[in-house]
Amino acid sequence: MPPGLQSSTNPKPYLCSMPSFEDFKLNKQILNAVADAGFTEPTPIQQKAITPVLAGQDIMGIAQTGTGKTAAYVLPMLMKLKYAQGNDARALILAPTRELALQIAEHIGIFSKYTDLRTTVIYGGLGPKTQIAEIKKGIDILVATPGRFLDLYLAGNINTQYLQFMVLDEADKMMDMGFIGSLHRILEVVPRKRQNLLFSATMSELVHKISGDFLKFPTVVEVAEQATPAETVNQVLYQVPNLKTKLNLLQHLLKNVDEFNRLIIFCKTKVVADNIFHYLERRYGRDQVRVIHSNKGQNTRMNSINAFKDGDVRILVATDIAARGLDVSHVSHVINFDVPIIIEDYVHRIGRTGRAYNLGEAITFCTKSEEYYIRKIEKLIRQSIPVSPIPEGVFVEETGYDERQAIDKEIDLQKRKENPEFKGAFHEKKAKNTKSDSAKSKKAGSAKYQKFGADKAKKMIIGKDGKQRPAPKKKGIKFDKAKKK
Repeated sequence: MPPGLQSSTNPKPYLCSMPSFEDFKLNKQILNAVADAGFTEPTPIQQKAITPVLAGQDIMGIAQTGTGKTAAYVLPMLMKLKYAQGNDARALILAPTRELALQIAEHIGIFSKYTDLRTTVIYGGLGPKTQIAEIKKGIDILVATPGRFLDLYLAGNINTQYLQFMVLDEADKMMDMGFIGSLHRILEVVPRKRQNLLFSATMSELVHKISGDFLKFPTVVEVAEQATPAETVNQVLYQVPNLKTKLNLLQHLLKNVDEFNRLIIFCKTKVVADNIFHYLERRYGRDQVRVIHSNKGQNTRMNSINAFKDGDVRILVATDIAARGLDVSHVSHVINFDVPIIIEDYVHRIGRTGRAYNLGEAITFCTKSEEYYIRKIEKLIRQSIPVSPIPEGVFVEETGYDERQAIDKEIDLQKRKENPEFKGAFHEKKAKNTKSDSAKSKKAGSAKYQKFGADKAKKMIIGKDGKQRPAPKKKGIKFDKAKKK
């Protein structure tokens, strides 16, 4: 089902005064499609965005994930495109990941089911032949990742001459993934006269930069303060000393099958994600756990996501590549096994739960070396994350020497970021050890000198005249010579 639309069968009491989709004067085909999905009440971002998009304005939309941003631009776009026309795309939607691109295409399919509008999605990771064939059949809406779009455009397979709409979805993630250069290249090849829509959950410096190049006198649509987690998400922070204790805590939480019935575990690296997957697979079986990250093939990733969506899999382990575009209803919990280094990703991770007015839980495990990023996250979201004590029954492991050294080193690097003049505990320890070694060397040298002096004194003799002279070095030889004489 499309995200962020309120079901008419379960209306919220505080939304009773909301307008219906009929108030936007959408055509009958679109309204029927929305009604078939069982929704009648638009979300706040949809209330604020649909009318100005229909009026032809450029839009900068800022809202939390899971609030219906996709429908906020898809519904008015379908209304303005109306019906299939020509062979070339008239609307281009750019998304940072293939998962999000496929999700957008799925939502367009739901809302355009009673129209003849044609949608094609293109992304990397697959051979381009099938995608090129779909484009050549004729399209109205093209959903694409920036890299694959440029590849097919430069190969002469995409004509941008007739584009009327251009949408950047999850613009902040595009900036984080380094797409700003690709976006500028795309802006050079699309018509200047077009309607531009930019949607993002956070507003970073790079998003401000691309919005200045992309939008013309935009209408800013903001339904919540930037980077504010959804109110439906309850946040919890556990301060743990090391990796093994994280694993013990995770295992303890997952014992509650009824409460933790569908959860996503986020890790900051592919290696950690694979290790957590194998750890959980041994305990719960392969039919209960899946893992997705950039090293997994496209089919594997999509099969894992679909199995999770269908409820066949209880646990999905993922890197941040899945934090955007993963729209699954009724995710009970998000567990941040690692605190994200890109702090904006925290908002998107926890936005996978508590979607469409459902309640959700976001749990974060934090070691001492990760507290630095927690402080930055709290500053970003302008709220403190409540800290809970480690539950009884969780065995707190002793931190090993190597891990303790790695944590201390990471803390030093963080302090150096904040204060370039900070030399660090490791530097001080090294200097102390160097000084200590120097003193030991000096002491040893002095003792050696004294010993040498004592040895030398033993080799001195006093002559008949009372003066001190070196003793003969080779007495044996002199004795032999004397014997020969």
